[in-house]
Amino acid sequence: MFENSSLQNLLTLETLGVPPNHIYPAFIFGTLTYLIIVFCNLLVLTTIAVSKKLHKPMFILLFNLPISDLVGATAFFPHLVFSIVTQNRIVSPPACIAQAFFIHFYGTGNLLVLTAMAYDRYIAICCPLKYNTIMSPYTLMRIIVLIWFLNFSMMFVLFMLLIRFKFCRTNIVDLYCNNPSLVKLICGDISGNNYYGIAGLIFLMGGPLLIIMYTYAQILRTCVITNHTDARKKAIQTCGTHLVVFLVLQINTTFTLISHRFQNASPFLRRAFGVSVLIFPPFLDPIIYGLKTRELRESIIVFLKRNIYN
Repeated sequence: MFENSSLQNLLTLETLGVPPNHIYPAFIFGTLTYLIIVFCNLLVLTTIAVSKKLHKPMFILLFNLPISDLVGATAFFPHLVFSIVTQNRIVSPPACIAQAFFIHFYGTGNLLVLTAMAYDRYIAICCPLKYNTIMSPYTLMRIIVLIWFLNFSMMFVLFMLLIRFKFCRTNIVDLYCNNPSLVKLICGDISGNNYYGIAGLIFLMGGPLLIIMYTYAQILRTCVITNHTDARKKAIQTCGTHLVVFLVLQINTTFTLISHRFQNASPFLRRAFGVSVLIFPPFLDPIIYGLKTRELRESIIVFLKRNIYN
């Protein structure tokens, strides 16, 4: 698969700029952040898996979000903390391509899962009498399979287009490996990569955004006309949390990808937004959903008490 790539030429990532006297504090901070991300996401996964009252479409869809977050965090943090402590920013092309694949897989997975969750909330709030019929186990399974199949197939094609070429440069302009940075190492005709990248960007950014806008407009309309104050408050709180999580991911990802196509874009801002995509969603998603979703919060407390005291 990698025969046409310059596997003998090691690649160099952008320097982290960590002063010598800050190396070990930065290493400890990065390691603790990763361990917290892993613990919190595994806690959400385990709680949903063992709590029968959470075996509902909303939480089964939510179950996929920590999986995606763990993929992204694991693709980013271990190599980052290793680079901090060794001050070595060298990476082999296969390892770089693998990191880029899993990072893009994570970002796309999050967008698709959040879109599916928005659709679920739309059906629950706007069509409550039809909810069990529409969100049947069969439909739910089809949605989940579609999310991961679409995610994998699009990323597979994206990186198959990339590894056709031989790298003629070695300096990666970002703090981690990603497709736009790797494409910049190619000296051949990359028009096919660019066309597919633009089409994928429009589909993966525009599609979920349109679905979110439509579903939340309908949810807002239903909340305005309903006479049940408690139901309206609960719906707005749940959807507001979901919307914040989606917009943070959408804005950061869009800016990071688009900035690679403009020469005048600030490299510092591009790297800052790019890193924030890999830090904040995996760190905040389990905390936000764990605290804001009452059923999940109560189940987490019960799960922790049962395992701590037993």
